[in-house]
Amino acid sequence: MGQPAILTVDDDPSVSRAIARDLRRRYGDKYRIIRASSASEALDVLRELKLRGGRVAVMLADYRMPQMNGIDFLEQAMDLFPHARRALLTAYADTDAAIQAINVVDVDHYLLKPWDPPEEKLYPVLDALLDAWQATGDTELPDIRVVGHRWSEPSFQIRDFLARNLVPYRYFGADEPEGRRLLEAANAGPESVPLVVTAEGRALSRPTVQQVAEVAGLSTSPGRDFYDLIIVGGGPAGLGAAVYGGSEGLKTLLVERQAVGGQAGQSSRIENYLGFPDGISGAQLTERARRQSDKFAAETLNTREVVGLRADGSARTLTLADGREISSHAILLATGVSYRPLIADGVADLTGSGVFYGSASTEGPACSGTDVYIVGGANSAGQAALFFSKYARKVTLLVRGDSLESSMSYYLIQQLAQIENIEVRTRCEVIGAQGDGHLQAITICDSKDGTKATVECGYLFVFIGAEPRTDWLGDTLVRDGKGFIRTGPDLVGNGERPRGWDRDRDPFYLESSVPGIFAAGDVRANSIKRVASAVGEGAMAVALVHRYLEAQ
Repeated sequence: MGQPAILTVDDDPSVSRAIARDLRRRYGDKYRIIRASSASEALDVLRELKLRGGRVAVMLADYRMPQMNGIDFLEQAMDLFPHARRALLTAYADTDAAIQAINVVDVDHYLLKPWDPPEEKLYPVLDALLDAWQATGDTELPDIRVVGHRWSEPSFQIRDFLARNLVPYRYFGADEPEGRRLLEAANAGPESVPLVVTAEGRALSRPTVQQVAEVAGLSTSPGRDFYDLIIVGGGPAGLGAAVYGGSEGLKTLLVERQAVGGQAGQSSRIENYLGFPDGISGAQLTERARRQSDKFAAETLNTREVVGLRADGSARTLTLADGREISSHAILLATGVSYRPLIADGVADLTGSGVFYGSASTEGPACSGTDVYIVGGANSAGQAALFFSKYARKVTLLVRGDSLESSMSYYLIQQLAQIENIEVRTRCEVIGAQGDGHLQAITICDSKDGTKATVECGYLFVFIGAEPRTDWLGDTLVRDGKGFIRTGPDLVGNGERPRGWDRDRDPFYLESSVPGIFAAGDVRANSIKRVASAVGEGAMAVALVHRYLEAQ
């Protein structure tokens, strides 16, 4: 295979020579330094490398180039070497372009010209990019193959799990030629669907999500029995805490029962998160956060459900659904919230067969040419409407309230109003769902005039409110009437600390009614339900954990 390449693209000969010189000085013994004077020349080089089985570790492209700028080049180059790390060379006046590149093309970094001295402004960036590339390489991993039925809830659950965990897979219908061939090769019949076939050819019939996680290479067992900090829940708050906990030297474990990223990870586009003016998908944000937590040696435990919590002296112990226990000095609960079930005739029977909770982005292409209905009036529902409008013939947003203004961000309301195939209907509820094997129609009640109508519907996505998954806590922690965990000042009433509190201080701001157990993000009572605030609380929780540990 030879040495992996570092490719630089710049139409300014002096700049091109300078960066190639600096790169050869530092990396020439391990990497092949290739420079091109235009984007088209660089693409030709990449195609040739691809044909010859070469590897590309890093691509550096100047933003201002004739015919094709650096962003457009990197976007095309990703198709040839998707695992290569990407950086944009910009002048001070082009920082907006650099931010656009980070959002649109998922560029890893941008470098300002000039970068003198390279020891401070060039090499540290390249070292980090090369470390990241070496951790993943650029060898295409063979995909997992899934054979299933389009309108099968178990088949959907497997596909949704793989997609949300960013595991590459290929899906075949059991009635398609390739699907039938895979079933025959596995000596399996229709009763074996969903069938998961690994890259090595191992076939799993009707596997559990945990079995799929194991064959997909996701970690499902903790590396130790005791940690400094265990985080329950891998949404923005949990990921934020994992990054800060790991970066500050705490032995950190994140436990996630379904998919890292939580509800935010399902969002097609988050546009009000600081630093991303063009927006970023929930999957992209999740992947970057996961890479950061890995970088700082925070462990992630996938497909494990926590069912119990207790204090053992100075230790805090979690019980998993399989009976295993893991302990730590401190615990952060960042379990977020779940969408409430839609209580209407026929809905439960059709869940996973046309009725879905959350965005279920894997269903986007299948919605082509159909009528999609979305129930809910908050940001998540609006983002889903924008996403599915790219595929569906028509998207109808059914809102229980009088308007969107009280529950949805202004920018989303404005975007919805500009898309022709999106309709917003207020004071409407779904009271029934009908279908033979899959969803075919829904019944809508319009409270404005009291009328009911049954309409054709291929897909129904539900985003109605949120409730915390905290029943498993029992009486261990103080919760409010809706199940959200009370913390800090909310626990101190009339100057009295919570019952059983054994410290000569009030609970810290994010600390629960048991010392050393903290809560952050949507699961915490009176929290602000936004991605940025959840990440901030996750970071704050780590600082409070340090204060707690120092006082032990």
